[in-house]
Amino acid sequence: MNLLAIETSCDETALAIFNFDKKQKKEIKFSVLSNHVLSQINIHREFGGVFPALAKREHAKNIVQIFEECLKEANLYKEKSVKIRDTKKKKIKKLLERESEMCGEILSLAQKIEKPDIDAAAITSGPGLAPALWVGINFAKALNILWGIKIYPINHMEGHIISAFVSPISEKNFLIKDISYPALALLISGGHTEINYFEKIGKYKKIGQTVDDATGEAFDKVARSLGLPYPGGPEISKIAALARTNNLQIEKEFKLPRPMLHSSDLNFSFSGLKTAVINTIKKMKEANKSDEEIKNKIALDFENAVTEILIKKIKDAVEKYNAKSLVIGGGVIANTFIRKNFLEFSEKENLNLYLPEKFLTGDNAFMIGTVALHKIVNGKKKTKIKNIKADSNWSVENL
Repeated sequence: MNLLAIETSCDETALAIFNFDKKQKKEIKFSVLSNHVLSQINIHREFGGVFPALAKREHAKNIVQIFEECLKEANLYKEKSVKIRDTKKKKIKKLLERESEMCGEILSLAQKIEKPDIDAAAITSGPGLAPALWVGINFAKALNILWGIKIYPINHMEGHIISAFVSPISEKNFLIKDISYPALALLISGGHTEINYFEKIGKYKKIGQTVDDATGEAFDKVARSLGLPYPGGPEISKIAALARTNNLQIEKEFKLPRPMLHSSDLNFSFSGLKTAVINTIKKMKEANKSDEEIKNKIALDFENAVTEILIKKIKDAVEKYNAKSLVIGGGVIANTFIRKNFLEFSEKENLNLYLPEKFLTGDNAFMIGTVALHKIVNGKKKTKIKNIKADSNWSVENL
């Protein structure tokens, strides 16, 4: 079976094509025939964050071209002059009346190739930016009108969870591993910071979350306070790593707080930490500290603080729920220091730890496809086309 996966929840236009056998149990093997991610970071950098209308425009501008490239790479692109029925054209034009350029490109492509050997499409339906999500959803619906391709709406955050189970067998072949339960899923990204408890894939209970800013959002805001470019996470990480190498020490009066570190719940707060950074920068300037010293010490202690908070909350959750496995997903787990600390923590606690490969930490279609693979292998039926909609706030609890 061949599966197309589509991800347009934020500022990455991503598509992938998988091949797998539906008749599998427990650990699922699959091959990746193509995997493309086009990032819009350079376009949004001047805004210091993602501008939704611009993200939508870029998705619509690029998605058909990326789809064509994926088909060619997967050897599913077969040239043939094809006449499209007028009824199909009308449906697609109505569906894509707000994306006329994308509409023209889809119809043009469909008239020059055979129906590709794709059995189903997995599409991110939420959470995310609604205008961006709709581009991917409507693209998938257009493929359904053209070629009858079944559609599976996928929760973006579940994609981050399942991606952590993926283990490479070879360059193009992978395995979705089975894990020990009960398990916890820590999701840390630009838009989310939450802990979910689960005893089987697809059934999650949120037991902790941020009460204000997400982890990645806090990294970006602190980076902005330090005059660092967007996205801020990698920039802070680089500076903090060098500061550790140089054994940089932080004076007690400039140490940042660890908000909610000892609260009785499993929630997080990073807005106060961000405010503390702004106030500490001011204090350090009044103490005649150089810009370079301020940047180095703030980056180091901020990364230390975030890591300590994440580890402490997970330690509390493991003890409370007697978890055997910890799954971590989202863009922030690409952070080398945070990864290292969780590896050490899991070893000390005798906890099974599942981290995504570095290329799966950011937004990508690969992870969306892995969720659909699991659903299909386990007999999950397709969703009616009319029921597939963008849901910006779709919680992983409500699958």
